[in-house]
Amino acid sequence: MKSPMKSAFSGWKIALALIIGLSISCWVLYRSISQIHFVEVKDGTGTHAWVDGNSNKIIDIHDESDFKLSKQGTYREQTVSDALSQVNWTSSSWFWMIGALVFMVFRDFFYMLRIRLLTKNKLTWRAAFYVIMIWEFASALSPGVVGGAAVAMFILNRETIPFGRATAIVIITAFMDNLFYVVMIPFVFLFIHHSELFPVDQGSSVTLTWWFWVGFGIIFLICSLLYLTIFWYPKLATRFLLFIFRIPFLKRWKFIAKEWGKDIEKASKEFKQETRLFWGKVFLTTMASWISRYLVINAILNAFLDLGFMDNIKVLGQQLVLWLFMLVSPTPGGSGVAEFAFGELLASFSSSAILLAGLAILWRLISYFPYLFIGSILLPAWIRRTRK
Repeated sequence: MKSPMKSAFSGWKIALALIIGLSISCWVLYRSISQIHFVEVKDGTGTHAWVDGNSNKIIDIHDESDFKLSKQGTYREQTVSDALSQVNWTSSSWFWMIGALVFMVFRDFFYMLRIRLLTKNKLTWRAAFYVIMIWEFASALSPGVVGGAAVAMFILNRETIPFGRATAIVIITAFMDNLFYVVMIPFVFLFIHHSELFPVDQGSSVTLTWWFWVGFGIIFLICSLLYLTIFWYPKLATRFLLFIFRIPFLKRWKFIAKEWGKDIEKASKEFKQETRLFWGKVFLTTMASWISRYLVINAILNAFLDLGFMDNIKVLGQQLVLWLFMLVSPTPGGSGVAEFAFGELLASFSSSAILLAGLAILWRLISYFPYLFIGSILLPAWIRRTRK
C-alpha cells in the first residue's frame, strides 16, 4: 500500500502549498500593517472613548465598536505609520537593530546545532537549515497552542530520519523547550520582584498573574508527561498514534502507525543510553537559542530607550510572561496577542503607548514575518531536494 508520506507531496500539492503559504504570508503582513487599533493617551490628544460596544467588559483595541468619537476621550486611532513615526532613529538605534538581527541568527543557529546533536549529525548543516526554517514557517502559520511540532516530525522524516525517531526527537525538543521555561521561572523570581513582572494596573496585574501561574502549571505537567513518554513509557506515544489512526480515513494506514511506534520505542532506548554530557549539550543549545530569542526584544528596546543593566534583566524576566501568552494564543504565530502583551508588559519602560506599539511592530517584523516568506520560498526547493 502506498505510504501517505509519498502521496502527500505530489506536484499539484506542492504548488498548492506554495500558493497558500505565500498568500497567507502576504495576508498576515498586510493585515498587520493596515490594521487600525486604539491606544490610550494621557496627553489630552485623545479622540475616542471606550464604550464597551461588544459588552464583554474588556478593552478590545482592535474592535472599532468598542470606541466612539469623544473630545474628552483618552484613546485615539493608530496605524503602523503612526506608531513608527514615533521612533527616533539614531546611529545607536541602527547598531542595536543590527544586534537584534544577529540575535535572530544566533537563535536559529543554536536550533540547527541542537537538531544535529539529536540526529547524531546525520543532518548536514544545509539540511538542518532547511528543517529549522520550514519548522519555523509551520510555527508561524499555526496557532501558538499548536506550534510547528505537528509538522516537524514529517519534515525530519522527509530528511531520511525514520518517522519514529523523528517523533522522539520532536518530543525531546518540546521537552527541552518546556524544561528551560520551568527551570528559568524560579530564577526570575529570585532576582525580580513579582510586582515588576506584571502591569502596574491592579486589575490587569491580578488577571495576568492568575493566567500566568495556571499556564506555568500546565507547562510543568506537559514537561513531566513528555519526560515520561520518551524516557520511561514510550508506549504512551505508540498508543496515542494508534488512537489517532482509528479515525476512519486514516484506518488503512494503521499498520504504519504500528511501525512508527516501534521506531519510537527503539529511539527511546537509544536516547536513554546517552551520557549526561550529551544531554548537557542539548540543554545548553536550548538555553542559548531561547536567550538569543529574548535578547532580540532587549536589543530593540535599547535602540530607542535608555536601559540600565537591571532594566535589561527585568525585560528578560518579563519575556517569560510574554512567551506564555503567545503560547496559548489561538491566532497564527500569536498575532495580535503578542503585540498587545508586548505593550502591556513593557509599559513601565515608556509612557508612550504609541512608541511601544511601534517597537512591537519592529519586533514582529524581525522575529515573525521573515519566517513566513523564507519558508514559502524554501518550501518548493526543499521538497524537490528531498523527493525520493
